[in-house]
Amino acid sequence: MSLFAEWQKKLDTQRDSAANEKFFENYLAKETEAYKAILGSNTTVLEGRLADLAKTYGMDNLTFIGFLDGINTSLETELDLDALTEESEIKATIVLDKLYYNMLNAKAHWLYELKEWDALLTTEQRADIKKQYNEDHRAVSNKVGRNDPCPCGSGKKYKKCCG
Repeated sequence: MSLFAEWQKKLDTQRDSAANEKFFENYLAKETEAYKAILGSNTTVLEGRLADLAKTYGMDNLTFIGFLDGINTSLETELDLDALTEESEIKATIVLDKLYYNMLNAKAHWLYELKEWDALLTTEQRADIKKQYNEDHRAVSNKVGRNDPCPCGSGKKYKKCCG
């Protein structure tokens, strides 16, 4: 069984157990520390043997696979997580804009509010990413009510114009 399959199995078993909260608290604490280390050292490349990287960031191999699962969509080229073993050599480039956006999408305020972002993305850059995130996730209704302004831009009510 691959490390990634083991990670997914562990997640599935944690959903049904009483230890669920403790498991995720532990994982989130390790994830936060890893991001602090990565962002604080201005690292944009994760490079090395999987087992060594896991030790570097204070995680066991299985937890590190979970971390890679979370960051995978923020990489320049996504990793084939199923193919990774403890001995796998990894070279993954982190795209900071994508990472920040994905943290917003995951509603992980404990990650996108880290002070380590200050040295990597300016306040304006982060505001632009948040604006783009909000635009991408805005609910849009195409239904026009009869008393709403006409979508053609005439300024008249829909019922007196195109309706």
